[in-house]
Amino acid sequence: MQGMSWLCRRLDLVAVRLSVSLNHHHDQQMSSFFGLGKTRTFKPRKDVPEGTKQYQLRKYAEATLGSGNLRLAVQLPDGEDLNEWLAVHAVDFFNHLNMLYGTITEFCTREECTLMSAGPRYEYLWEDGVKYKRPTKLAAPDYVDALMNWAQGLLDDEAVFPNRIGVPFPKNFRETVRTIVRRLFRVYAHIYSNHFDHICALGIEAHLNTSYRHFFLFVNEFDLVDKKELAPLDELNDAILAEEKTR
Repeated sequence: MQGMSWLCRRLDLVAVRLSVSLNHHHDQQMSSFFGLGKTRTFKPRKDVPEGTKQYQLRKYAEATLGSGNLRLAVQLPDGEDLNEWLAVHAVDFFNHLNMLYGTITEFCTREECTLMSAGPRYEYLWEDGVKYKRPTKLAAPDYVDALMNWAQGLLDDEAVFPNRIGVPFPKNFRETVRTIVRRLFRVYAHIYSNHFDHICALGIEAHLNTSYRHFFLFVNEFDLVDKKELAPLDELNDAILAEEKTR
């Protein structure tokens, strides 16, 4: 496991590549490295219908991501609905993280990762109110499997994530998004804290760094995750914010 100071130095070393777009071309790049190891991924969340507001916002997001300016790319476009913007990004973050985690499943096993953790100081318990009604200790791959199934169920539920014209968002939508991204962060934290050496061995650290940078800047822009929840990657987060100030 690599120290966080070392991670930040790695972040600096690949900074020139952090402007890589996370749009359709980035998806193609990410899928191209699945042959590097055994993978297990969930079915990507279905595309939104053409002509809908979410479809238009996704195209806008892809265009701004293509500029390489992630700080600009996460900002809500003028005159647009925040819920639509949150929905588009929640789906994209799920899909990108799903692919990234899929590259390390041969390393993230019940034997090697007996707990869902982010280093020795942070351990996560799973609770979904259905199968796991109380906080339950799970091995990391089982935790991620439960999390991704839970998240996919929400993302594919039209009553929770509507994408048809005229269908309103539920009143608790933003809190739902906060819960989803808070739990997705835990997967990023586990990858960085427990599997960054594997990521580097596969040569895909730039993909991970770009994906997380986009995720963190979006979360920070809309205050979606409490600072204490982000603590496992504080040093990396501070490095990202410091670099953004110099741009």
